Amino acid sequence: MTCTALQRFEDLVAALRDASRADEQFTLGYNAEHSRFIRFNHAKVRQAGEVSQASALLRLVHDRRQAEVQFTLGDDRQLDRQRLGEALEKLRRTLPLLAADPYLRLDESPWQSRDVQAQPLPACSDVLAQIEQGASTLDLVGIYAAGSICRGFASSFGAFGWHQANSFNLDWSLFHANGQAVKANYAGQAWDSQALAVRLQQARNQLELLGRPGMTLTPGSYRAYLAPAAMDEIVGLLGWGGFSAQALATGNSALQRLYNGDAQLSPRVSIDEQVTGSLSPMFSNEGALRRDVRLVGEGRALERLVSARSAAEFALQANGADSHESPCALSLAPGNLPSSQILERLGTGLYISNLWYLNYSDLPAARMTGLTRFATFWVEDGRIQAPVSTMRFDDSLYNLLGSQLEDLTHERELILSTSTYEQRQTGSSHLPGALVKGLTLTL
Repeated sequence: MTCTALQRFEDLVAALRDASRADEQFTLGYNAEHSRFIRFNHAKVRQAGEVSQASALLRLVHDRRQAEVQFTLGDDRQLDRQRLGEALEKLRRTLPLLAADPYLRLDESPWQSRDVQAQPLPACSDVLAQIEQGASTLDLVGIYAAGSICRGFASSFGAFGWHQANSFNLDWSLFHANGQAVKANYAGQAWDSQALAVRLQQARNQLELLGRPGMTLTPGSYRAYLAPAAMDEIVGLLGWGGFSAQALATGNSALQRLYNGDAQLSPRVSIDEQVTGSLSPMFSNEGALRRDVRLVGEGRALERLVSARSAAEFALQANGADSHESPCALSLAPGNLPSSQILERLGTGLYISNLWYLNYSDLPAARMTGLTRFATFWVEDGRIQAPVSTMRFDDSLYNLLGSQLEDLTHERELILSTSTYEQRQTGSSHLPGALVKGLTLTL
């Protein structure tokens, strides 16, 4: 797909340069994927198919007015050029009707960026054989998605970016006869049969534990271990404006107190936007080169994610953030807790595999609420005793990753976005698990 998609994109860029006028500026974004999807139920294939799609996003700028339109691309070069021409004319008719944009800021540098991560993906027959071997007797429900994702960008100023990455994502749950479930995931770029076998076995072990008589806890504060999947829910919620320059400037960020210097996290906490080496392109959808950004260092707020628009509006320096200013490759630094010692160090408390349905209960206080849902266990003296009924937690990030944080695991897990809304996504997080002295359960 790499050469074909790249050639198609370059052809569109050439056609756009020929059709544009001297007093016009443009940007052209390109999205494409070739993906295979396999859906499982009771560890058997229930549905399989492939998706091959591409689209372009054209933005036209003239006299400080801007407008954009997205259109679908196909396999016919002439038809794609026709659609591009129609989109260009539509924007030319639209621009005179718009007001000048006071916060328009275009990157006029002719930057170049090319990154092709073409690691070979496993044959579907090998994936199916391993799932059959590891889970054939279980009620496994899930989706396997794999293939290549392409992103492109070009501007009238000579900027050109191309990104292509192969990846796979196996997202599944194992259901017990009593209706409880274990949720697990294996994703990445380099397939490792042994790594998947270990994940499947871990899920089987937890499934057996779900068969024990359950227990219900009373509301209160409990010592707890949050697995990387649970941490992913927490940092994912923070991505909703937590590090956004626009949200911070308007007082709508959950991390307002942190960035104002009125609060801090544990010195163990360092958070980066680590685009280098990730599945995300090194350029934004606005056409700026991305760079790695240290958001939090040793518990203190440092940089924020700044889009071109926020840079213009709030007199800041843009650092390649997309228009929504959310992390695309968030990385939480590891700690000193070996994964093999998690239960021993936990002692007595909660082992939480996943959190679910998170939202803010008090945004200015960075207080979050959600459910424990999948595979939460009560541990005593370093041994799992019983599954715990679904509970609601309500606690502040300044507790969980601040005063109550005891340690983070030395090993981290790469978690890729499972979203397929409109297209497969390139977002990721690289996270350790967290051992906390107290997590507040409310009901």
